[in-house]
Amino acid sequence: MSDKKKAELLAPVGDFEKLQIAIHYGADAVYLGGKKFSLRNFSKNFTIEEIDKAVKFARQKNVKVYIACNIYSKNFEQKEIEKYLKNLNEIKPDALIIADTGILSAALELIQDIPLHLSTQANTTNYKSALFWKKFGITRVNAARELSIAEIKEISTKSQIEIEAFVHGSMCISYSGRCLLSAFLSQRDANRGECAHPCRWKYYLTEELRPQDIMKIYEDKRGSYIFNSKDLCMIEHIPEMINAKINSLKIEGRMKGIHYLATVVNTYKSALNAYYNNPSNYKAQDWQKKELDSINARGYCTGFYFGYPQQNYFKTTFKDNKIFAGKVIKQSEKNNITELYLTKIEARNKIEKGNKIEILKKLSPPAQDTIEAVYDEDMMETPCAQPNQIAFILTKTEAFENDLIRKYK
Repeated sequence: MSDKKKAELLAPVGDFEKLQIAIHYGADAVYLGGKKFSLRNFSKNFTIEEIDKAVKFARQKNVKVYIACNIYSKNFEQKEIEKYLKNLNEIKPDALIIADTGILSAALELIQDIPLHLSTQANTTNYKSALFWKKFGITRVNAARELSIAEIKEISTKSQIEIEAFVHGSMCISYSGRCLLSAFLSQRDANRGECAHPCRWKYYLTEELRPQDIMKIYEDKRGSYIFNSKDLCMIEHIPEMINAKINSLKIEGRMKGIHYLATVVNTYKSALNAYYNNPSNYKAQDWQKKELDSINARGYCTGFYFGYPQQNYFKTTFKDNKIFAGKVIKQSEKNNITELYLTKIEARNKIEKGNKIEILKKLSPPAQDTIEAVYDEDMMETPCAQPNQIAFILTKTEAFENDLIRKYK
C-alpha cells in the first residue's frame, strides 16, 4: 500500500522536548498551540519564534505540524488574533486547526496556502455539515467524538473530505469537549483553553435534609470519580478505523508527559506498521496492550465507535511496577572489551547500580536490562544519579538519543 493511502499518526506536543520525542517514536504529524488561542493554555506551548523553530525542525524529519487555534474567541481578541494569523502565514505550518467561525473568517482573509482543519469543538456529526465546511475552505474535519465508525465512514464517503478522529486518550463527559463544569466550579473556561478538569475530581453526596452528613461513594481504593469517562483506546480496532476512511488517527494529551507520549506514539506506530504490512491478519500484540497499561489511565473503552460506550474494554492481567527513570541524550558507545554500552542520560528519577530497567526502543517492545554501573559527568563511578542530573550508565543494550528508560519499583 502506498504512503499516500496510509493513515497518519497525529501526536500532541506541548513543548519542544515533546516534539522531539513524538518525532523520535514515529509520529507522522504533530499538533501544537501558541501561548494563546488554543484549548490547552496550561501546557507550556510555543511562542511564535518557537513555532517557527518547531516547523523547521519537523520538516527536516518529514513530519507535519498543525497549529491549534481552536478557542471560541471574544471581541477584545480580534486584533491580536489577526496579528497571530499573519505571523503564522509567514511561518507556513502544514495546517491550522480552527473551531470558531470568526477565526475561520479571519484566516480566509489573512493566510494563503495553509490548509484549514476543523476542530472537534465544531461538533461535525453529519456529512451535510462536512460539505458546508468544505465550501468555506476546510480541508479536514476532526469528527465529533459521539460518532460511530459507520457514521464516520458515511461522512467520509459522501463529503470526500479528509477525516481525523481520536484513537487514544482522555474523553470529556460533555458534547465533543464543550464543557461548562470548569467555568461554573472554578471560573476557568474550558472552551478558552483554561479547563480545571473538574470531571476528574472526587465528589461526595449529601442528602437534602441532612446536609451535614457527607457520604462517600465507594468504588475502589482510589475513590469514585462520578463524572469521569474511561480513556479511549482503539489499539485493537485499527482496521475498523482505516476501513472507515479515517485519514488521521489522533492521540490526545498535549498536557501529558513525555513518558505517556513516547509510550502511546511508539505503540500505535508499531500497530499501524503491522497493519499495513499484513492488513488481513492484524491483531494487537500483548506487548502493545501491556505498554498502554503501563501509563496512567482511568481504564479503557472504545468510546462511541461501536455504539453506546463500552466501559469494559480490554482487561489485562498486567500490573505495572515501573516508573519513568530517564532520557537518553546521546547514542551509546560500545566498549569492545566488555561488550557493554555506555550511555549518557538525563535522570528523571533516582537511578542506581543494579536497577532492573527497560529501554523503550523505537517501534518494538521495550528491552529489559540491568544497570551494571553509574558514572557522573566526569566519568567517576557513583552509586546513583539523582533526578535532573546528567550521568552515564553501563548496560548490555544499545540506546539511542531520545530513547526513554524505565526502572522497576
